[in-house]
Amino acid sequence: MNRRITIAALKGGSGKTIFSLGLAAVWRDMGYDVAPFKKGPDFIDAGWLSLATGVKCYNLDSFLMNEVQILDSFLKHSEGAQISIVEGNRGLYDGLDLDGCCSTAELARLLKAPVLIVLDVSMTTRTMAAIVQGCQVFDPDLNIAGVILNRVAGPRQKKLITEAILKYCGIPVVGSVPKLKEHPFPERHMGLVPHQESGLAQKAISWAKQTVMDNLQVERILEIAGQAPQLDGMTPHHKQDPRLEDETLRPRIGFIRDQALWFYYPENLSQLKNLGAELVELNAISSARLPKLDALYIGGGFPETQAQALADNAPFRNALKGEIEGGLPVYAECGGLIYLGERIRLKSGDYPMVGALPMEFVFQKKPQGHGYTILETCGHNPYYPVGKTLRGHEFHYSRAVFTAPEESLHFAFNVRRGYGIDGVRDGILRKNVLGTYTHVHAAGQPGWAEGLFKAALNKKKGVKPEKWKKNV
Repeated sequence: MNRRITIAALKGGSGKTIFSLGLAAVWRDMGYDVAPFKKGPDFIDAGWLSLATGVKCYNLDSFLMNEVQILDSFLKHSEGAQISIVEGNRGLYDGLDLDGCCSTAELARLLKAPVLIVLDVSMTTRTMAAIVQGCQVFDPDLNIAGVILNRVAGPRQKKLITEAILKYCGIPVVGSVPKLKEHPFPERHMGLVPHQESGLAQKAISWAKQTVMDNLQVERILEIAGQAPQLDGMTPHHKQDPRLEDETLRPRIGFIRDQALWFYYPENLSQLKNLGAELVELNAISSARLPKLDALYIGGGFPETQAQALADNAPFRNALKGEIEGGLPVYAECGGLIYLGERIRLKSGDYPMVGALPMEFVFQKKPQGHGYTILETCGHNPYYPVGKTLRGHEFHYSRAVFTAPEESLHFAFNVRRGYGIDGVRDGILRKNVLGTYTHVHAAGQPGWAEGLFKAALNKKKGVKPEKWKKNV
């Protein structure tokens, strides 16, 4: 088993993302094959970790996936790597209930990964040892193997905290970072701006790498990572990819990836490919036309940041609307849902979108939906059987405004947890389009890929879709 380490903190905003990126980039430059993972559903930090390592970052989330699926993903995607780095989220023990369900600590225990805690030591000294010792006592089964001090005021504070943690906690301080007046990472909402939007992304990674090289004991952290025990009883297994007997019947499934729409869990695309689909990458900003497709998957992103560019590409928007009117199966998540609406309304003006769904989107200062979701499939649709329960995640500042009468609207899901489109429903349906605010992770919900693939295959074969809803 390769070396592995979890980077955690006591709260958000402590610096664990910057140190995770810096460590990953340093190890990559040292010649190590690094496998990056992000705890939780966050796709922005995962994108930055992919940029820092040059390989795909995979999300590990115990709300969206069960333990077997998490271990399978970790082992499969760390196979051949020389070190795996797992970036935690929120505070180390923060979860969904009193037992810490879905916390970083829970994941670290499952992976048997040593934990480094990033401590914001502003205006403290010896108290930090009490806090770390409290973490050790709180969960004795968790391997808290070291500490990184952040926002250190000077040598005296560093010396006091380092000696106190060693004396009372018995673990080393493996890094001490001074207060930094500024950093080049762009921020928005509650975290970093996606690296796709930043022209300074590589500069930011270089800055994080240099910060780590100057202030962290990189070799010592490697040693700690190497102390991780074997994950007994689990071995990577690779299912043979099913192939269609007739290669000419392989459906072509498009997906949009550009500066506006770019978020896809890697497993979602790989499962479609493994089922036998030919994936076709599109660009809603620069593509002049829409190629022949049997289905389209539009992931998430921030279309409001590229509203003018999306609106300017009228040929692509019009071609897509025409294909939708003709019955093209389309599955759209969050940013994709917004793109399929009639327009985006911003302070700078209104921007026309595809116009396939009877909705406009306005943006609020506070999140309209943020966190895990549970959906119950209540309406007949091309992708899921009625009665199916889905677990997912939503994060959006936009609010939908319907432009059609209520009685003409149809939805696939009742919302049991989360907000969805209007607080009670999600998954608006029209023709063979399903648009939802919820992101589904295919590793925990393999039926998602099977549903979209089946719809595409039927389109390829010329099979008319079932009348899943009258007058739609």
